Amino acid sequence: MRVLCDVHVAYRLVSQLRDMGVDATHVNRILDGSETQDAAIAAYVDTNDMLLITKDGDFRDSHFLRGTPKRLLRLALGNVCNSELVTLITSYWPEIAKVSQEDRCYLELSSDGLIRASPLF
Repeated sequence: MRVLCDVHVAYRLVSQLRDMGVDATHVNRILDGSETQDAAIAAYVDTNDMLLITKDGDFRDSHFLRGTPKRLLRLALGNVCNSELVTLITSYWPEIAKVSQEDRCYLELSSDGLIRASPLF
């Protein structure tokens, strides 16, 4: 499984995912780094068969309106510390990994837990 973490997602999560055997990278390490436009990020993850992890609601809108990015995990947790974020992702990872094997998926992690929405495409 391959994962791209968006600009406002902590590098610590990338490290934890790698420790778990996930091929993870941060957007700051590809394309134009933190200056990469959302459309280019979406195209990159779709082309490279990746799951995008982001806090950005614009990606949610693009997923449902345009079908890109195909696989998306949106973090809707507010300002949690990095340790809490890593703990939450780690605890939900088996389900995230399973759902992310589908051609398209939208997951949202909030204080209510992990929510899965059905794709429109």
